[in-house]
Amino acid sequence: MSFEWPWQYNFPPFFTLQPNVDTRQKQLVAWCSLALSYCRHHKLYTLDVMEAQESPVFNNKKIERKLSMEAIQVVFEELRKKGNLEWLDKNKSRCLVMWRRPEEWGKLIYQWVSRQTEALILSQTAHFRLFMWSKKDEWKEESDVYSAYYKELNLKVLYIAAEQRLQTEKVSLWEQNSRIKGQMTGNAAS
Repeated sequence: MSFEWPWQYNFPPFFTLQPNVDTRQKQLVAWCSLALSYCRHHKLYTLDVMEAQESPVFNNKKIERKLSMEAIQVVFEELRKKGNLEWLDKNKSRCLVMWRRPEEWGKLIYQWVSRQTEALILSQTAHFRLFMWSKKDEWKEESDVYSAYYKELNLKVLYIAAEQRLQTEKVSLWEQNSRIKGQMTGNAAS
C-alpha cells in the first residue's frame, strides 16, 4: 500500500513558511500531520535532521520544492511541543518521532495485555477443566467438590487471581517508576 500524500504536498507555497501567523499555524498543523503520517506509514521512529531535507516527506522532487532546514527545525519544534518528538542528542541532530505519544502507546499496550490476559485465563480455565474432568473420580472420592457450581467458581477464582496479579504489578511498576524519578531528580530515598 503506497503512502497517500495530502493535497498541500503538490502546492509549491506549502514548502515555504508563510509570514501570516494564522496561515503559518495552519501550515504547521499540516506539516506535523504529514510528518507523523509519513513516519507511521513507513514505521520510522528516528530521523536524522541533515537527512530529513532529502527525505521525500520534506522534498517533493515532482514539483522541485523542498522545505528549508530552518523550516524543518520549526516543524520539529512544533512536534516536540505536542509531545510527538524527543531529541536524542544535545546537538538536536537526531530525534525520536512518536507518531503515537507514550500515553497512547501505554493505553494500547494495556488494552492488548488485558485481551491477552483474558485469553490466557480462558485457556488456563479450559486446561484446568480438562485436567479436573480427567481426575474427577479421584476428586469425588476426597470430597464433593466437582460440580456445576465448582466449574463457575474455578473461572471466578482465576479471574480474581489475574486481577490481584495485575494490581500487584501496577503497584510494583508505580514503586519502580517513583524510585527512578527520585534518582533522576536527586530525591532518592536511601
